[in-house]
Amino acid sequence: MFGSIGLPELIIILIIALLVFGPKKLPEVGKSVGRAIREFKKASDELRSKVEEEIQASEIKSDLEEVKSDLTDLQEGFTHLPETIKKDLENDEPEEGQKVT
Repeated sequence: MFGSIGLPELIIILIIALLVFGPKKLPEVGKSVGRAIREFKKASDELRSKVEEEIQASEIKSDLEEVKSDLTDLQEGFTHLPETIKKDLENDEPEEGQKVT
């Protein structure tokens, strides 16, 4: 929880806090520090979730653009489909003298 702060360091910090604030003020200071840490953690969690939402939204936008591009290509293909079929049929028609099987 405290990263690289071990038990000996934590005890030294508590002793210094006890000397600086005194035994009567130490519980109040501890509560204030606890509230500050809780608020900081809450704010960092909110920030993390918003960043994740933005990343997800940008991924969805790029996927949507890709789908739009694919649909445009498909629509263009369907637009030219009658012409392509007509050309294919003209090329496949038997010439005079050819036998139709």
